[in-house]
Amino acid sequence: MTHKPKGPYERFIKRPQDFLLALAALIVLSPVLIVTAIVVRIKHGSPVLFSQERPGRNGKLFRIYKFRTMKDIFDEKGNPFPDEDRLTAFGQKLRSTSLDELPELFNILKGDMSIVGPRPLLARYLTRYNKHQARRHEVRPGLTGLAQIHGRNAISWADKFNWDVKYVDNVTFLGDWSIILKTVLKVFKREGISLESFATTEEFMGNPEDE
Repeated sequence: MTHKPKGPYERFIKRPQDFLLALAALIVLSPVLIVTAIVVRIKHGSPVLFSQERPGRNGKLFRIYKFRTMKDIFDEKGNPFPDEDRLTAFGQKLRSTSLDELPELFNILKGDMSIVGPRPLLARYLTRYNKHQARRHEVRPGLTGLAQIHGRNAISWADKFNWDVKYVDNVTFLGDWSIILKTVLKVFKREGISLESFATTEEFMGNPEDE
C-alpha cells in the first residue's frame, strides 16, 4: 500500500494552517513558556531545553526541542540512570500536562513538524520498522496524532503504528481538527501518559513481520 495522492488540503492548506496555529499558540502561551522555562531552570538546572535528533518526513533527521523533564544523573561508567530514576516529580507534571511539548511549536514554525501527524520517535527505530510501520514517515511528524487520542503511551507499539499509518492514508481538514479537539480533552484528563511499570514508554525493539 502506498500513500494516496495528496488532496487540496494536504497540498495547499495544511502547512500554512500549521504555521499560523503554531505562531498564534506561541504568542498566546508565551507567559506559560517563560514561567515553565524559569521553573525548569530552578528544578533541573541548565540547559532548560532537551534537544535530540528525530526522523521527520521521509526519515530526514531534524532536531526536536522539549522542556527538560529529567535530571542528568550518571553512573560511574558515564551511563545515564534509568528514566524512572531521572524523571523528577516536576518533570512528571510537565509530561502529564504536555507542557514539556510546547517548544515543539518552534519545530512546527520551521516546517520540521506539523500540528497533527505521527509522533517523531527515536532515530534508532528507523532500522527496526517493517514496511508497513515505516509508512508513518510519509508525512511530517506531529505534535499530536491518532495514536495520541487512542491511548498515547498506554497502547502497544503495533497499535500506535497502525493508527499512524491510518492517518497517513486519511489526511483531511475535518480529521485534523477532530484530532486537535480530542487531544485538548485528553490533556485535561491526563490520560495515557505512560505504560504501567514504565516511567515513560518501553523501547521499541522492532517487528520484522509486515502487517
